[in-house]
Amino acid sequence: MSAALWRPHPPEAIPGAEDHPSLAESVSRPMPAWARGALVRHAPADANAPIPVSWLRHGTAVPDGYVLLSWSPKPNATTEVSARLGLANGEVTLARWPSLCGKWTRVVHPTLHEVLGLHAAMSLAKDALRLANMLLDSR
Repeated sequence: MSAALWRPHPPEAIPGAEDHPSLAESVSRPMPAWARGALVRHAPADANAPIPVSWLRHGTAVPDGYVLLSWSPKPNATTEVSARLGLANGEVTLARWPSLCGKWTRVVHPTLHEVLGLHAAMSLAKDALRLANMLLDSR
């Protein structure tokens, strides 16, 4: 089975997404006013490896298989971070971290890595089942 069946589309194919070098570089300052958040399609297993992101414009849906991270600074020098998972039929709240301090990318990394891996595996299983059913129907 081809990997193209279950991998999400590259960010450049998503209307409203603009590439940015990495999540760690992005979180050191507020999100741009025009951005809904940072779109994540892959989180490496190594927590120290950079996580590539793209800014997603307001009014743009989170694509299936991607996670949208958004954050806002709080008066007590913490940051509120939320994560939304894009699914075929919409978006769901994945997680919310109300009071993260400092460089918080290592805190959210395990959630990103696990959820994106699980979504990819479930998408692959769904495609395999669909293909098996098509083969059975063609008999």
